Amino acid sequence: MTVRNLRWIIISLIAIATVVNYIDRNALAIMWPGISEELGLDKNDYALIISFFMVGYAIGQSLFGKIFDMIGTRLGFVLAIVVWSISIILHAFAKSVSGFGLARFGLGIGEAGNWPGATKSNAEWFPVHERALAQGIFNSGSALGGVVSAPVIALLYIQFGWQGTFIAIGALGFVWLIPWWVIAKSSPDSHPWLSAEEREYILTGQKVDDEEYEAAAPSWLEMLRYRQSWAVIASRFFIDPVWWLFVSWLPIYLADQFGFDIKQIGLFAWVPYAGAAIGAVFGGWLAGRLLKSGWSVNKTRKFTITVGGIIMLPALLATAAASDPLVAVLLIAVILFGFQLAIGNIQTLPSDFFAGKSVGSLAGVGGTAAVVGVLITTWIVPAITTTSYVPFFVLGALLVPLAVASVWIFGGTIKPVKEKI
Repeated sequence: MTVRNLRWIIISLIAIATVVNYIDRNALAIMWPGISEELGLDKNDYALIISFFMVGYAIGQSLFGKIFDMIGTRLGFVLAIVVWSISIILHAFAKSVSGFGLARFGLGIGEAGNWPGATKSNAEWFPVHERALAQGIFNSGSALGGVVSAPVIALLYIQFGWQGTFIAIGALGFVWLIPWWVIAKSSPDSHPWLSAEEREYILTGQKVDDEEYEAAAPSWLEMLRYRQSWAVIASRFFIDPVWWLFVSWLPIYLADQFGFDIKQIGLFAWVPYAGAAIGAVFGGWLAGRLLKSGWSVNKTRKFTITVGGIIMLPALLATAAASDPLVAVLLIAVILFGFQLAIGNIQTLPSDFFAGKSVGSLAGVGGTAAVVGVLITTWIVPAITTTSYVPFFVLGALLVPLAVASVWIFGGTIKPVKEKI
């Protein structure tokens, strides 16, 4: 049996997994008023529980990056989704901060695997000029998950209560495993459903030029000897907190700045994620278009990442002065549009620099660096927003040029790295 455009089916499945990822991730925040009232928990308890998740997420990025390189994308995704689906189900049986914290820690470890897994899968399944678009489709899953999670969780909560909702959304992951196991049988070089034409298109398209080279495939620690690795690590450290500033604090910002209640937050908070979804797909399309027109990988990646930063920076500063909630969320949509345009191309850098056995590992280490940056900014935000949210947006504006500069300074010419002798 031959399946046309199998590579797009693979990335679509991973995008759907990302939607499930964000539904599971956001469930606790959405149902927290009911859970906290029933169990007698408060905001400080919530902050501690979230910290468990972020620590698990940091560990999981590097851990699963290595696991994906060891066992492959098919089994790697199975393991990641089993871990996070079981963990979200265990939330239903938690009765204390420690119970939620342990379940949240497991959720963070499992959910983290989705990102290095997608980067590695895209490196295997797509020619160079399509990788950014594939990454954009994958990243759009996080934005779509942010849009749909609130109504989905609310409907389930009304029907089944918070315990039943955790069990129901945990089942989504196991349902996803069925088509994944059936379709993702192997990598493109040996997949029985892949046509000879598509196989050749994928494999030949993974060569960036006609030169012969021995692409580096360093071990986990050896990667740190290469400055190109630090282009990924540093840029993720600086840019990812911008996304999480809004994922973690947007509802609170709308409540504090404009006096919104939960219903009003629900009416407005989805808008920025729509901008993010458009930016994810556009960034990938733009990179592919430039590569097809003859631009080098180096010029394309640096251009798209820089344009993303140029879009984000003035929008962050403008939002600091926004006095109308609609203007604010539209500006935040522009910020997240620019973020997704840039991050989709940053996330392709591990496969631009190294061979397959190192791609997942570097993506994972970069993800861990991103979480460290997120934890630092998460601790900073409460201290700088006691009287105004202007410092909040200024913080984001300061991070953007640092992220872009990291790619230019450490990345050198973006091309496959030769082995060190």
